[in-house]
Amino acid sequence: MAVEVITFGCRLNTYESEVMRNHARQAGLADAIIVNTCTVTAEAERQARQAIRKARRSNPHAKMIVTGCAAQVKPQSFADMPEVDVVLGNAEKMEEESYRLLYEETRPGGAHGAQSKILLNDIMEVRETASHLVAGFEGQTRAFVQVQNGCNHRCTFCIIPYGRGNSRSVPMGEVVSQVRRLVEEGYKEVVFTGVDISAYGEDLPGTPTLGALVRRTLKAVPELPRLRLSSIDAVEIDAQLWEAVASEERLMPHLHLSLQAGDDMVLKRMKRRHLRHDILAFAEKARSLRPDIVFGADIIAGFPTEDEEMFQRTLDIVDEAGLTWLHVFPYSAREGTPAAKMPQVPHALRKERAARLREAGQRREREFLQSRVGTTAHILVEKNGMGRTEHFAPVRVGEKAITGSMMHTMISGLHDHHLIAHT
Repeated sequence: MAVEVITFGCRLNTYESEVMRNHARQAGLADAIIVNTCTVTAEAERQARQAIRKARRSNPHAKMIVTGCAAQVKPQSFADMPEVDVVLGNAEKMEEESYRLLYEETRPGGAHGAQSKILLNDIMEVRETASHLVAGFEGQTRAFVQVQNGCNHRCTFCIIPYGRGNSRSVPMGEVVSQVRRLVEEGYKEVVFTGVDISAYGEDLPGTPTLGALVRRTLKAVPELPRLRLSSIDAVEIDAQLWEAVASEERLMPHLHLSLQAGDDMVLKRMKRRHLRHDILAFAEKARSLRPDIVFGADIIAGFPTEDEEMFQRTLDIVDEAGLTWLHVFPYSAREGTPAAKMPQVPHALRKERAARLREAGQRREREFLQSRVGTTAHILVEKNGMGRTEHFAPVRVGEKAITGSMMHTMISGLHDHHLIAHT
């Protein structure tokens, strides 16, 4: 059995899973399962534990390695699972040495039982994020490049900084080298990812910005057709990033916002960096610079103390800001966060508000997709006859289209939740 990697959570985890797969292969580790967990919600943790038990039933003799944010935050709870052999911290999972140690333990004559079940240090002590060259991403047509890790902010609902540590950035030269390598491997789209990429460069000499990184990458790698950004903070867009939005066609007209709410009191209790008017001003400015731009957003439904009027302002901002792609989460109390101690909204009401938000998002999504019928699009072909436009809209391109290729064609129709390309 080869090394199997099961990934939960964000795009950064997707990138890191590929790094871990490569480290495990190079170390000679085999007959192993690595579960890369997420801790953003209680449901994410539940799904990870379920996957661990299922994988153990299917592979009773494989070495079960559990890592990721949930493992970093609650290492002992995973170590106590009888299915788990080793718990790796978020820093340790990215180090080649970890996998060499695991290989030494599993090989014939190795030091069986000599190693602690938990390999994890204080994530807050980590000061650097190394660039890991990944030559390809199994099952993916776009590639993710980690430009940053960790977060210096302490939103009252969020446990992630305790799993990822403080913000630290990958130097620009290393990012550019990674992008160039991926383009040489044939990738047509690269996604810059991290925990808080808007904070990129604050810890580097000269404090370069995310905008500076974007412009340097596009200039240094002219062969890259498409560059996309993962989640950003609307109030932290720097001047060079605004310039890139306005002038760089290869920077995709699709920005995903870490919004969370549309009511000022809720945003203050969340300890967010923006208020309602900041989001509306951001949307207006972005559209003035690039009229076809679309926005995604993460939104939490049922945050503690949220009443119906507060929720309605969040619901209203979907239309007022013109949001297209919504990621909606019912609030999930995370032990150790300030919000977990605030007066809680009943679970049923959280779910009901999340459903209303999703309905609004589906309506906005369909309106946007309908508006693209009759236009032309540049499409990155994915598998099973599907692809994505510049705006991240799903589109049926037909089974004959070559996975990983680019095509420029008219959008001839709409079916269910995807566009149809003229062929």
